[in-house]
Parts: sequence; structure tokens; C-alpha cells
Amino acid sequence: MSPPNQIGLPEALERAASALKQDADAIRPANGDPFALLDLLDPDAAVRVLEWLLVNEPGAGAELADEWADAGGDAAAPLIKISPDGLPKQARKALKRAHHRMRSRGESIPEPKQAAVVAKLPDVKDEIAAALVSVVDARGTRVAYLIDAHPMGGARLMVAALNESLGVVEFDVFNSGRSKIKQFIRDTTNRKQYPAVSAPIDAVQALITRIAGYHPSDRPLPRSFSEWRARVRPAEGTPTPGELARAELAESEDTDAAIAHVAALVSDGKLGPWPAASEVLQPIAEALNDAACGVVVVSPTARQEQIDRAIEEAIDTVFDEAFARRTAERFEESSYFYWKLDQIDDASACLVAATAFRSQDSSCRPIGRAMLEVILAPVLKAAGESSKEQEGDSDSLLVEP
Repeated sequence: MSPPNQIGLPEALERAASALKQDADAIRPANGDPFALLDLLDPDAAVRVLEWLLVNEPGAGAELADEWADAGGDAAAPLIKISPDGLPKQARKALKRAHHRMRSRGESIPEPKQAAVVAKLPDVKDEIAAALVSVVDARGTRVAYLIDAHPMGGARLMVAALNESLGVVEFDVFNSGRSKIKQFIRDTTNRKQYPAVSAPIDAVQALITRIAGYHPSDRPLPRSFSEWRARVRPAEGTPTPGELARAELAESEDTDAAIAHVAALVSDGKLGPWPAASEVLQPIAEALNDAACGVVVVSPTARQEQIDRAIEEAIDTVFDEAFARRTAERFEESSYFYWKLDQIDDASACLVAATAFRSQDSSCRPIGRAMLEVILAPVLKAAGESSKEQEGDSDSLLVEP
């Protein structure tokens, strides 16, 4: 759903035509004109269209309601048939304002007839509700999906891009037919690139809520998330998917092997590397470059030792308490993902990694090093090439006695 007042009535009506297939042939010829639209729609269709707009495009819905309320008579009839029950807050306010205008002219507003209300809730047996969460991508972002029945029919899909460092990156709400949503679920869970797995709805809500709490104070939350936030807030204490994995799975008994396994997953590009902020990494890249391109000529072994030392110092710089904790949470959420794919060894190893980063002991360093080596691969490659060049030019740099 688009943020209120961000699109005009013509565009909103085009979206309504796409959603209300049975009314599309009457909506589109009106070209956004409120009264041409009223002439083309039958009475029940006028109610459907206005109510769809109030629910999905409240700014445009309020505009149409005001136009029809001001015209009065038959034009205002659809407003009388719409019940405020079940409408979002902004839609209820728009309907109340339109009813007030009508009453101020002496028009009677009877109780809405329930039979005329099209957007009733579906039967329980026809409910659709699901949640999915994707793998954490290379930059540390995952996508959470919440699906439920739309009060006007069809289904509603909420899509949130979440990142422990960046907070709620994106949040969008879409309405579609149930068959399309079910096909979307099948496609999302079966695709090779960043697939998603099923998760309890409240667990995914808990994950969204936790990440929203990390959202930087200097950047506003997505407007649509602010509007729908109350709908994705679970009961206090609800575990996230990763916390469910922690409760159900045992960590690998061989800690060293598990750490080595996760480091290999990172090095192979199958997990991570989840970089820190650029302002943290830039000085590290410069330090590595300095270590590789120093004026004093040293042996290749000594040069490599300088580079290794710079990386070891970088681990302490990057994985401070806050970033180590966020990294631990990412490994824990990755554990849930692997668990649901029946990759239990990977899932258990990720729990070991999460524990290591949460405690910030030395066991996390091999994984931290692997992550930095992937992130800084271009810098390390350039440093290695520079070191070789200096080795070849060493005769011109050595000071003769």
C-alpha cells in the first residue's frame, strides 16, 4: 500500500482497477473523474471501489468521498452503505468527515445495511496466513514476508528488508489474489538466489520489531512501516526465528571444527561476510595498503607478517561489542534458515559461531578473519601485487654501504 496522499485519484483508481478485475471496465473509462466514475459504476460497484480506495489508498479514497459527499443525492449513496467497522483509522476519519458534511446539509445517515457491505471478512476456513524469512545476504540484509487475508478479499503481503546495522531498510505492502500469493510463496521458497523458509508469524514479527529497534536515529523509518507498525508487533517476549533454533538445536560439540566450518562457509561465499560501516573499514584498508607498500624493503615473509598483523588488529577494531552482538544475531538467524533446510550441521555450527561472537572470546577470530579477508579481498590482492613489485625493484631501493 502506498503512503497516504502520495498519489492522485487517477493513479489510485488505476490500482483499484487492477485489484477489482470485475469493475475494471467501468473504472478505467472514467479517467479519474469522480462523477464519470459514478455514472459508469453500478451502485454495488461504487461501494466496492470507494471502500477499496479508503482501505488501500486512503488519501485518494478521502478525496473521492469528499467529492461524492459534496454532490449529495445519489452521488452520496455509496457513502451511506459503507460501515466504518474494520476500516483503518485514516479511512474511518475520512468517512466520518464525509458523513458530517452530509448531515450539515440535513441529509439522514442511516445505519449501514450489512448485506450491502462487500468487504466482509472471509470465512475462517478460507483464511490465509503465513510468514517467511530469507537467508541473510552478503551485506547483512534479509527479507521478511508476512501474508494474511485482506478484508476486501484476496491477500495482503508485507515485505520488510531488515539489516542489523541499517534497521528497516524497506517496507512495502501489496494486495493481490490468493492464487498469486500462493504462487509467490512457492517461487520464493524454491528459488536459488536468496530463498526464504517458512517461520511462525509471531517469530517473524519479533524479528522485524527487534531490527526496528536498531534503526539509526538520524534516518527516518520507511513511512509505510510507521503506518503498519502496530500490525507487526508481537507479544512481548516472543522469540525470533533464530531464538527458536537456539531453543531446539544443540551446538556442535567440537567447537574448533564448527568454527573452522563456518569460516570455510564464509571464505567460499556461502555465508556472510556482512561488512561493517565504510567509515570503519576505510582506515583498515589504508593500513593494509601501508603495510604492503612501505618504503623500507623487507622480505616477502616479513611483508606478509605485517599484513597479517594489520588484519588481526582490524578484527579487534571491527568486532567491537555492538557489532559482535549484531554478528552473533545474524549467525543465530542463519542457524534457523539452515535448520529449516535440514542442513543441521550448518545450523549447529552457526550457533557455535553466534556464541563465540556474543562472548567475544578468541574462538571467534578465525571467522572474523575470514569475513574481513572476503570484504577486503580487492585491497589484499592489490597489496600482494604491490609487495611483489617492490620485491622485484628491491635493488634500486637498497642503500649501498
